[in-house]
Amino acid sequence: MSTQLQRTETEGDESPQEQRLERKSLAEGEREAQRTEEESTGDETPHVHLKVFRYDPEVEAKREPRFDDFRVPAPQGTTVLDALMYARDEFDSTLTFRHSCRQAVCGSDALFINGSQRLGCQTQIQDLDQRPVRVEPLPHQEVEKDLVVDMEHFYDQMEAVEPYFQGETPDEEEQLQSRENREKVKMSTRCIWCGACQSSCNIAAGDNEYLGPAAINKAYRFAMDEREDDDIKKHRMNILEQEHGVWRCQTQFSCTEVCPKDIPLTEHIQEMKREAVKDNLKFW
Repeated sequence: MSTQLQRTETEGDESPQEQRLERKSLAEGEREAQRTEEESTGDETPHVHLKVFRYDPEVEAKREPRFDDFRVPAPQGTTVLDALMYARDEFDSTLTFRHSCRQAVCGSDALFINGSQRLGCQTQIQDLDQRPVRVEPLPHQEVEKDLVVDMEHFYDQMEAVEPYFQGETPDEEEQLQSRENREKVKMSTRCIWCGACQSSCNIAAGDNEYLGPAAINKAYRFAMDEREDDDIKKHRMNILEQEHGVWRCQTQFSCTEVCPKDIPLTEHIQEMKREAVKDNLKFW
């Protein structure tokens, strides 16, 4: 009632445009007050403000990159992936991103969340201090649409180290591995090919031929496995010792910091450097 009286008293001295702007301002204030009340009331579901990167090269009106805002429910346990799926299902069905298992195993939903490479399904909204939550595609990779980046080059680098066992051991002969050696390579086997480490690496950003931390870690997994033949290990080390191999790493630890599976990537790269040095030592 008081709001209506106030408008009546002032509208006589204002132009129609000023009156419309004032009504718009008052309405926005009321909506903001309602949002604040919802977020502060224990009985109401808390919400989160998402700021999501948008880009679509196939639609002329969307070729210019921008950010869209979404306000979605975020009860305890909500992940960034959950919030994105809600925004897509309830507000904009064209919002595009990758996801699959939702259990931090497939690696398909690696994103740049609040300035850091993370898995959307592994990142709890309540653990993020920054608001609004800013969601972008992985840096240093070509964006295909919205949050989807082209992963082909990353996969090519992974394949370059020949990530599979090779050798002349007969198929019927059992290949045994000691418990100690299994422990040595165990962490390297946890890689889910998400590309977060590659995206965080400044060297990979400036050198398109650099194998990158994920590929070197994959080579480590096989080169340090005692079941691999010596000739194959030497061949694998030759791949790593190339100009764009292990020696390009500057030990910045950015890859280790963002790895969602806690793989000590930088340590593995340094160990492969030591193996490369030993491989080239000659005693005579």
